[in-house]
Amino acid sequence: MSTVRRTPLERQYALIGSLLIAPTVLIFCAVIVYPLVSAVYLSLFQVFTPTLEGSWVGLENYRTLLGKNEFWSSLWTNIVWTVGTLTLQIICGVGMALVLHQNIWFRSIARSLILFPYFVSTVVAVLVWKWVFNDLYGILNHLMIVAGLIDFPVDYLGSMPNAMISVILVGAWKYFPFVVIAVLARLQTIPDALYEAARIDGAGPIASFWDVTLPQLREVLVVIIMLRAIWDFKEFDLIYLLTGGGPVTSTQTLPLLVYKEAFKLNQMGMASAYAVVMMAIMLVFMVIYIRRTRSEDDT
Repeated sequence: MSTVRRTPLERQYALIGSLLIAPTVLIFCAVIVYPLVSAVYLSLFQVFTPTLEGSWVGLENYRTLLGKNEFWSSLWTNIVWTVGTLTLQIICGVGMALVLHQNIWFRSIARSLILFPYFVSTVVAVLVWKWVFNDLYGILNHLMIVAGLIDFPVDYLGSMPNAMISVILVGAWKYFPFVVIAVLARLQTIPDALYEAARIDGAGPIASFWDVTLPQLREVLVVIIMLRAIWDFKEFDLIYLLTGGGPVTSTQTLPLLVYKEAFKLNQMGMASAYAVVMMAIMLVFMVIYIRRTRSEDDT
């Protein structure tokens, strides 16, 4: 078998390419590979967080967490949160994108303002929403009492199912602009000839949406759902700042459970095991997303 000999110039270009990509590889290893390997390694030990000293336990941490009701309840809460907020994001995002795609006089301003929830700091957003939901002086309770809808203030963040509903609503409000941006970009590439043909066939606005718009949005919606599912599944700061996982553990998701094990119970080994299991679950979504994007590139 003959080997292809590289010219000195080609070898020089290859060396320059390797040098240029080296910083990226080093950063990738530092921020992704090393923490991942460390988490898997720590999950095999019983580690005390303040000293990071512990003893080898093998797979005992995984056997323990799989037998804990707290793990399964947190996983279920994680699923409820992800499905709930993702559903609202898709519905509100697609609906708002359809409105902003129309030729309305305030469209330019609306397209700018719709990005506000996505870019505002999570801490600021949570502070505002906690004031809105406050059971003593919150504006929401005040307006509902004035309107005669309720007789007494409602505890939105301190009781179930109000706490979960409130967290899902805030999450949907915070992240639905991402859906708006992606869907609106796709709407602008749909040929007008498709809608013209639908009108000639006698299709109304609803029929045009189901027969023309939705099929054209299907591919981008799949990508959006995969990405948002991954991001929502690992959401920590918004839920932690709103409810802290309460009342009791009713809104405690897996990321909050990892934090609790690591920094409240000082069990870094068990926390790492929880994190590895959560990573394995998210890996399923990532594999589906990668396969989906590759199939789109092939077509």
